[in-house]
Amino acid sequence: MWILLVEDNDALAANIGEYLEQEGDIVDFAHDGLSGLRLAEANAYDALVLDLMLPGLDGLQLATQLRANSSRRTPILMLTARDTLKDKLDGFEAGGDDYLTKPFDLLELRARLKALVRRAGGGNRVLALGDLVYDTGTLAVRRGAAPVKLTRTGLRMLELLMRRAPEVVSRQEMERAIWGDEPPDSDAALRVHVHGLRVALDRPFDIKLLHTVPGIGYRLAPHGEV
Repeated sequence: MWILLVEDNDALAANIGEYLEQEGDIVDFAHDGLSGLRLAEANAYDALVLDLMLPGLDGLQLATQLRANSSRRTPILMLTARDTLKDKLDGFEAGGDDYLTKPFDLLELRARLKALVRRAGGGNRVLALGDLVYDTGTLAVRRGAAPVKLTRTGLRMLELLMRRAPEVVSRQEMERAIWGDEPPDSDAALRVHVHGLRVALDRPFDIKLLHTVPGIGYRLAPHGEV
């Protein structure tokens, strides 16, 4: 699963993120509501874990704006110390799909995420484009019969490109998917990551899938169509 965790408690965020990544998930982090909203609107996450008490934009406002502005129906699990019935009703009214109160067990958190993603249609777990297949649950990538080995960053880029294909993904969107709100000063680092992805996906094959759109960004096109 590709999860966005919006939590301003650094220790708790690190604990949750470490556990989910050990289970094979990819986790992006935001430490305030505005950053979380930008990432949620830019990327095709399988689910959001959203604290309610956030600086800048609280969790209820974030969920409300995301539901109003985005065509994606990304499942939202609200994670908070607020435990009254009114708090829970407010969370669901704002667009939350599930509500887990602190303290909580990490096993339960991931089980609830998996259930949310499954109810949302499996989170589009298996992505396919031509002969390229990516199972976002097992993180296995294959092109034809050949396995494709990618880094964590490569997997994140590939998922974004496959979910958006054949649309163009801008360089800015790619940078946000990798570095969040703190991209590098130049695009050299992005070019390095794109080169690595292109080598892994296309070098052994006659038909190229990953294409550069000059001055704009990148896209995946099946059967070499550009």
